[in-house]
Amino acid sequence: MGYSGFRVIKEALTGHKGWERAWRDPDPQPAYDIVIVGGGGHGLATAYYLARIFGKSRVAVLEKGWIGGGNVGRNTTIIRSNYLLPGNEPFYEFSLKLWENLEQDFNFNAMVSQRSILNLAHTDAQRDAYRRRGNAMRLHGADSVLLDKEGVRRVAPFLNFDSARFPIKGGLMQPRGGTVRHDAVAWGYARGADRRGVDIIQNCEVTGFRIEGGKCLGVETSRGFIGAGKVGVAVAGSTGRVMAQAGMHRLPIESHVLQAFVSEGLKPLLPGVITYGAGHFYVSQSDKGGLVFGGDIDGYNSYAQRGNLPVVEDVCEGGMSLMPMIGRARLLRMWGGIMDMSMDGSPIIDRTPTEGLYLNAGWCYGGFKATPASGWAFAHLLATDTPHETATAYRLDRFARGYMIDEKGVGAQPNLH
Repeated sequence: MGYSGFRVIKEALTGHKGWERAWRDPDPQPAYDIVIVGGGGHGLATAYYLARIFGKSRVAVLEKGWIGGGNVGRNTTIIRSNYLLPGNEPFYEFSLKLWENLEQDFNFNAMVSQRSILNLAHTDAQRDAYRRRGNAMRLHGADSVLLDKEGVRRVAPFLNFDSARFPIKGGLMQPRGGTVRHDAVAWGYARGADRRGVDIIQNCEVTGFRIEGGKCLGVETSRGFIGAGKVGVAVAGSTGRVMAQAGMHRLPIESHVLQAFVSEGLKPLLPGVITYGAGHFYVSQSDKGGLVFGGDIDGYNSYAQRGNLPVVEDVCEGGMSLMPMIGRARLLRMWGGIMDMSMDGSPIIDRTPTEGLYLNAGWCYGGFKATPASGWAFAHLLATDTPHETATAYRLDRFARGYMIDEKGVGAQPNLH
């Protein structure tokens, strides 16, 4: 439902007490057909597509905190599909196409801004690698533009082109890449799922799984036992702890902190997202003017949503090396998200050895941009017990079988040779 300007002014002057809830706050029912553990972007998207695409309305999303309090609200908001390998590129292109129609789909302003993403090349070998990746993207229907040095200069003349160590020799641009308002994505999916009958239950922590005869019958929670025909787990960096409660103590993932930063508001400066090819630094500019940027994960395992100063220093050094003009900009704030880093940099969307228990994990640096496709593919798996056509490579047992998809977060990470 739309609101007039008069209504907005009235609410502002009367304490915002007249707005209706975006979604219900129900008590958990004794049982559901499907329970999704994790109320982040992937869990909410899964529930939304289960209801909208597959007609499953007896679905619950269980969130230990509040909607939007995890990684979905703790990232740098970048969307893209600039991958190389056939196990990844079709999936992320599917996700980007879903982003392009997402606001119309769930009728919510998620501020999708396809302002482009540019990966910089600093060596001849890196430029050749980008040429190969750009061609692979085009073979899968994605857009890519290979730029020479002068082409990059026309787009971003403020960069440090003549660095003695890392001169800019060109770049690979994806014009359809860009950014999205991250928390609005959570709100839009939550509202859309709720209106289709999904119960979104906040402050409901899963404390165990009831497994009998090799089959998962439901979950123990801080609000009592909830039975389920199927249970799907999508809890990002908490995957190791949650799945250990189901007896899965050895997963091919590790949890690390990934920090993000925002500067004070500046005048319009960056044309889109820019990633440094000589260091792990990527940056965009928010609609409020702040430079939003990030770097590499902290080098130790952690479940804490905060980082350490050496990574702050490394990220700021990368930014200064790439565009020294930001040296006087004040750093406004920083935060951390918990990444579930898989061993090959690619995710897992698969059934587990326990009947009725399914896993969505291992998103590394790529979780936010994958949100729509991850939700769709996980919903497809839960509804049909078969993998979605773009997610057939994301098997849990691929490491034991030797079928890794080794890209290690490519597109955000340097690829120097």
